[in-house]
Amino acid sequence: MSTRPDILFPLFQELTALDGVGPKVAANLASIDINRPRDLIFTLPVSGVERHHVASVVEAQLPQTLTLEVQVLEHSPPKVKSRPYRVTVQDEKTTFALVFFHARNEYLSRILPLGERRIVSGKVELFDGVAQMVHPDHILPLGQETQIDAFEPVYPLTAGVTQKTMTRAVRAAVGFAPRLPEWIDPAHKERSAWPDWHTALCQAHDPKSIGDMAPSTKARVRLAYDEFLAHQLTLGLAREKLRRSKGVATIGNGRLRGKVVAQLPYETTKAQARAVKEITADMAQEQRMNRLLQGDVGSGKTLVAFLALLTAVEAGAQGVLMAPTEILARQHLESLRPLAATAGVNIDILTGRDKGVERKAKLTKLLNGEIQILLGTHAVFQKDVAFSDLRLAIVDEQHRFGVRQRLELGQKGQAVDVLVMTATPIPRSLALAQYGDMDVSVLDEKPAGRKPVKTAIVSTDRLEEVVQHLQKAVAEGRQAYWVCPLVEESEVLDYTSAEDRFKALRAALGEGVVDLVHGQMPPADKDAAMARFEAGETKILVATTVIEVGVNVPNASIMVIERAEVFGLAQLHQLRGRVGRGSAESTCLLLYQSPLSETGRRRLSVLRETEDGFLISQTDLEMRGAGDLIGTAQSGLPRFRIADMENMTDLMAQAQSDARTLLAKDPDLTTERGKAARVLLWLMEQEKTIRLISVG
Repeated sequence: MSTRPDILFPLFQELTALDGVGPKVAANLASIDINRPRDLIFTLPVSGVERHHVASVVEAQLPQTLTLEVQVLEHSPPKVKSRPYRVTVQDEKTTFALVFFHARNEYLSRILPLGERRIVSGKVELFDGVAQMVHPDHILPLGQETQIDAFEPVYPLTAGVTQKTMTRAVRAAVGFAPRLPEWIDPAHKERSAWPDWHTALCQAHDPKSIGDMAPSTKARVRLAYDEFLAHQLTLGLAREKLRRSKGVATIGNGRLRGKVVAQLPYETTKAQARAVKEITADMAQEQRMNRLLQGDVGSGKTLVAFLALLTAVEAGAQGVLMAPTEILARQHLESLRPLAATAGVNIDILTGRDKGVERKAKLTKLLNGEIQILLGTHAVFQKDVAFSDLRLAIVDEQHRFGVRQRLELGQKGQAVDVLVMTATPIPRSLALAQYGDMDVSVLDEKPAGRKPVKTAIVSTDRLEEVVQHLQKAVAEGRQAYWVCPLVEESEVLDYTSAEDRFKALRAALGEGVVDLVHGQMPPADKDAAMARFEAGETKILVATTVIEVGVNVPNASIMVIERAEVFGLAQLHQLRGRVGRGSAESTCLLLYQSPLSETGRRRLSVLRETEDGFLISQTDLEMRGAGDLIGTAQSGLPRFRIADMENMTDLMAQAQSDARTLLAKDPDLTTERGKAARVLLWLMEQEKTIRLISVG
């Protein structure tokens, strides 16, 4: 099945095939990512309106949405254009007004003829002590009251689309929904008491009360599970495809690793030893490795990565380490060069800055195997970069590197083992979603001797005091980072820019003491500034978040983060991790601008109270919500229409387990249930996954 099943075609038509949806409405719906009937059926109501059927408004506690039978008594057109049109009506016990703004007289006379009885429904409220219904939602002849639901679902809207139009379009789309074969394990479905897919869909769009719209209802949980299952099948198929794809067994003898470990001034942690064991065991298999190395700031991921690269060299092959920025790639070069020298291994770097003769010389050395370990950015995967025998590719700091990109990496035609590293501790739900296709090694210890960083929360009102302390620290030979949220002054935001802070600190501390680095600088200027700071020539480095990852200057023991309340918690944690790497006591100052909101205070307090990145990350998720934390462009994470990663972790874990069980029994999805799962993948627009099966 390499093309969309016929049974799904109605859901993938143009929106204009739906009753009441013209080109204009379709264009408006496209702005909220609704392009097909399929998108509409997965757009569930977000709230609802209860319409109480009463005989008279005097029986209701106003304001309230009511449905009543009334007699039309009087039309009162406005004498002034800006005034409303009023229609006086009578229910069983009293009179009240129907109020219309910008009304057409002839239209109202037609739908509300004098002396006739009508069914009206809408919100009734008191105005100057008199009951009125402004712009009734429904006006119907007697006998048609069944058209008005006692509970009416409310859908998310966009400009140019009314609730009435949206409801009509959704109902038409649900009418196109076919009855699909069951992809859920029958025992699991029975145990959970879930309805079939079609029933769940109809129930979700036809709630009878607010309670029917709770995320915990059987219908909604079932639909959320389907989204999770499709995603986990995608990850599982990617995982199995990689595993089934032939790799090369890379078996090291431990000689080079032993040399390096013996020369270290500290002992490796148990977590590091365990991770190296897991990685080298994977590399020794004839299937390609696909593993995530996850560790908090300062847990020693770089050493583990280097020992893995040495395993490839011990086997007579090559390894590559890719970093997200050139700064980080060069930082790795500086820190790993001494270790490579200890092992007698040739290490080099390749970036976009290498041009002409120099680049050609490096490419030649790479092709003939002289360069055994290569560092660089993703530019190392350009077409003209060829290795003699590449066995291991490590992707560093790539929390933005999603499964789709990993699939593309695997399709480069090189049978390399892949290790992805992240220093962003990820809560279980996000890890399942982002890295469900990978085996995971976790570094949950920090090397001995790494000192805790003292964290303080300070108001910007005490800025002068902070600068004085900095002067004293500089006089003692210490170094400091000062991080700002902006590069240059903004008309929109009132944050102090890095350039302004640099000028102010230079004026206070003198020439040659303070330097500046940010992402908009030419690479050569950026490198020069970093080099001066690393060498201790400058004492204060004013920067943007360009220094968030990988910068390692042991003598830097002070981190000042200006306007800390505007940064994400995970980002603040990363920045704080730049200090505490040397022997000196380290401090992180979180500067905030008063007044600090309750949320801002809580976030900064969490940072002050703990250095546990996993706890910080979980708190960040709880406080900001998954939507704020994980845009698809940022992280490679999926966007679910119904499922909620933040609050449905157990359901996602269940979906992962079920997906893996199904694929273990039916890797090509050819059984009846497997074919149903293929339909699910098409329904959830996982076409790339379907193609994985066909070529796998």
